Amino acid sequence: MLKTLSPLLSPQLLKTLAEMGHGDEIIFSDAHFPAHTLGKNGGPQVIRADGLSVSALLAAVIPLFELDSYAPPLVMMAAVEGDTLDASVEERYLGALFGTQKAMPVERIERYAFYQRAQQAFAIVITGETAKYGNILLKKGVTPVF
Repeated sequence: MLKTLSPLLSPQLLKTLAEMGHGDEIIFSDAHFPAHTLGKNGGPQVIRADGLSVSALLAAVIPLFELDSYAPPLVMMAAVEGDTLDASVEERYLGALFGTQKAMPVERIERYAFYQRAQQAFAIVITGETAKYGNILLKKGVTPVF
């Protein structure tokens, strides 16, 4: 264990976050996301975080992760025609990322466009999230100089 780091952050996830450069993208997926299918044949690395919710991981990651300020840094899947989105999922994720501060907007893209984007991601973290459309992409920004 390391002081001040959430115990939800596995060594593999910490290593992945450290290796990412600005503009790289990471997906925090629900338990149903086809991460291993998208990750084969040179696709993104897949990290398992079974039993953890996306919002818990977002809250653990955001103190270590600068969001991109040059391109939309938050992307979620749009509902398929005939489905409806549960607005509380996005609210929960934004609350985990920003707390009471003003949240950045979330861009919504079509399901297959999200899958294509995921194939180009640096990594996909499969969580235990069961919410429908519970996947979110984070684009890494430039870490400020201390």
